[in-house]
Amino acid sequence: MLETPAREEWQVLAPQRQAIILDEVRRTGAVRVANLVTRLGVSDMTIRRDLDALARRGLVDKVYGGATTVGGRSTEEPGFEAKSARQLVEKDVIAAAAAHLVRPGTAIGLSAGTTTHALARHLDDVADLTIVTNSVRVADALQRTGRSDRTVVLTGGVRTPSDALVGPVAVQALRTLHLDVVFLGVHGMAPRAGFTTPNLEESETDRALVAAAGRLAVVADHSKWGVVGISTIADLSEADVLVSDERLPADAVAELSERVGDLVLAPIPAESP
Repeated sequence: MLETPAREEWQVLAPQRQAIILDEVRRTGAVRVANLVTRLGVSDMTIRRDLDALARRGLVDKVYGGATTVGGRSTEEPGFEAKSARQLVEKDVIAAAAAHLVRPGTAIGLSAGTTTHALARHLDDVADLTIVTNSVRVADALQRTGRSDRTVVLTGGVRTPSDALVGPVAVQALRTLHLDVVFLGVHGMAPRAGFTTPNLEESETDRALVAAAGRLAVVADHSKWGVVGISTIADLSEADVLVSDERLPADAVAELSERVGDLVLAPIPAESP
């Protein structure tokens, strides 16, 4: 005797659910399984099967906990929420490792990005910092600590889809500053293109941030290797340190070990997906 499908399976047919999911991915850049479960009234396993089906058709990229738009174009710039859903574990371990490079009493820069946003949350225990950023999201994360010995400087500028503040206002502010170290998040990194971004104005602003620093520390997970945005921020050799994760491919490790000043590979917890 055939089992009767659970009510949730036939209330909304799979093609209808998948059309709703795809529309949401295209509208916002990313979806989370938990949110779709609540919206569509089905189990997380049902949603995961729907995401698998969409991914097999090349319509979405599956990530931990959800899905995002399909990437690949040099000018494609996912929104902050879309990027936040990607490589969550890697970003956290990279941020924790990068936080150990920050010394009390220094002036540092944090570029816009989800990895630098994670780093901002790991700086709670570092005393007497002055932090310059061109990201409202990063500035908010830094202010939430409530530390009285911390100064947060927001550059101002025009906001991009990834919530970076860019343009002449940001660049002019950065040209007057002198920082001990800048932590730079990037869209991609590759042997010839170096560290890149899909946004031309953001690239100019990031170059001004790099120029303001005595040292450059790039924070980028393994998925950024081989990705090329339309504009180069810096050559690989300009990085004094690159903090990535241990899932970085062997060819990338070999190339980067030769090109960057110091390569740090943060370990991934054994139980992580």
